Amino acid sequence: MSDLIHQEAEEETKRPEAEAEAEQEAGAGDMSLVGHLEEFRRRLLICLAAIAVGSTGCYFYAAQLVHIITAPAGKLYYMSPGEAFFTYLKVSFFAGFLLALPIVLYQMWAFIVPALSKKERGTGLFLVPASVLLFFIGLAFGYLLALPAGIKFFMGFATEDLQPLLSLGEYLSFVISFLLPFGIVFELPLFILVLAKVGFVGSAFLKSKRKHVLVLSFVIGAVLSPTPDVFSQTMVAVPMIVLYEISYWIVRFIMKK
Repeated sequence: MSDLIHQEAEEETKRPEAEAEAEQEAGAGDMSLVGHLEEFRRRLLICLAAIAVGSTGCYFYAAQLVHIITAPAGKLYYMSPGEAFFTYLKVSFFAGFLLALPIVLYQMWAFIVPALSKKERGTGLFLVPASVLLFFIGLAFGYLLALPAGIKFFMGFATEDLQPLLSLGEYLSFVISFLLPFGIVFELPLFILVLAKVGFVGSAFLKSKRKHVLVLSFVIGAVLSPTPDVFSQTMVAVPMIVLYEISYWIVRFIMKK
């Protein structure tokens, strides 16, 4: 009899929490279209404000940032009076966006989280920081390893009659378009692990697609690389193949799927 009373008491204690959670999910689901648009507008403004603040702060360090970015190439030149100024603005915006990226991703996550279940929300708490971390690891890999090798490769075409004269603006555009694909490519393990977690793929499936991934990596490398040469495509494709293999072994031996 006492056990029955104790069990009923526990159910009474849990009922308000369950009802509150259900009301919260129902409230999110019952939000009108205007409410969703207002919510989207508010979070978009927060993202833009974060990028603006980050870019403004980075502008005061634009000279140091330009020095870091141009270090692999050495001395550069600007071909018009305003090129250096606009390059500083572009560097500040790019650095400010990277600085605000965690806030931007969090706002995106906070916008869609009301439509997710409790289990999906728990998964998202891991996905957001993991995606930011992998993106920055990809940028670091591109800057520290791929970019110096790429600059050395392209400078190797210089001769006595053909000397490189690098423009600051053109070089910066090349660097940004060269580094961003590495940030995107390094998200591949996270994408595969999520698919494996929900049961869409397994180790047997990943193993059977190795040859397809090998070809597809060079195709994606051709699309993402800033120049159409084989070197740039290879620099993007090889990390993608390695990351795919790492994902396969994680799914097989750690996730056991």
